[in-house]
Amino acid sequence: MDWNWQVIFDHIPDLLGGAVLTIQLVVISGIVGLFFGLILALLRLSKSWLVQILPFLYIFFFRGTPLLVQIFLIYYGLGQFGAVRESFLWEPVLSQAYWCAIIAFTLNTSAYLAEIIRGAIQTIPVGELEAADALGMSKWQKLTRVTLPRAFGIVIPAYSNEVIFMLKGSALASTIALMDITGVARTISARTYTLMELFFAAGIVYLVLSWVILFSFRLFEKRMNRHASYVPPDVMTNTIP
Repeated sequence: MDWNWQVIFDHIPDLLGGAVLTIQLVVISGIVGLFFGLILALLRLSKSWLVQILPFLYIFFFRGTPLLVQIFLIYYGLGQFGAVRESFLWEPVLSQAYWCAIIAFTLNTSAYLAEIIRGAIQTIPVGELEAADALGMSKWQKLTRVTLPRAFGIVIPAYSNEVIFMLKGSALASTIALMDITGVARTISARTYTLMELFFAAGIVYLVLSWVILFSFRLFEKRMNRHASYVPPDVMTNTIP
């Protein structure tokens, strides 16, 4: 088999154009999914089973079914209902592949993030929460000043992994005719008959994006958990003879 490097060089701009769409899908669904995941996590931590049951069923469904099925259910399934087609959301949102992909990715990642955040909150040392109570903090103050900051510091490594999974899962957007990285590679390879070269180049673009994401989260983690790397000054070296 002859390897055609020229086709890779010729179509790198097209793949980078697809990377813009991929980044949009990951960033928007990641941010919105984090917001909904936080709400679901707090509901799951409720002491009332009536409050827990709906978030539990939501998380169970979206973690237990393939992302591809969820994309098809939203993009193809919602249009089967007349009430949906006649709603004000149909034309600007639900009939568009772009927004259907974002909705599917958001719903999927929020279910995973809910469990990640819930686990992080439950691992916060009890002594820190007791200290907040001893200081007379209200429930809201303890949540915003102690619980959530500590939980986000704990959750960053797992959240970065989830973002990487989202990046790889975003390749499924090409199944509903979105021209992300994978969609561009499929289209060009079908036209030029250079499947190996185009998907090799697409894999390199995904690797670069993954490295950027991991590096960014590493810096953010150091910033959030800078207290963990604090080195107290050596008392002996600072004493005056």
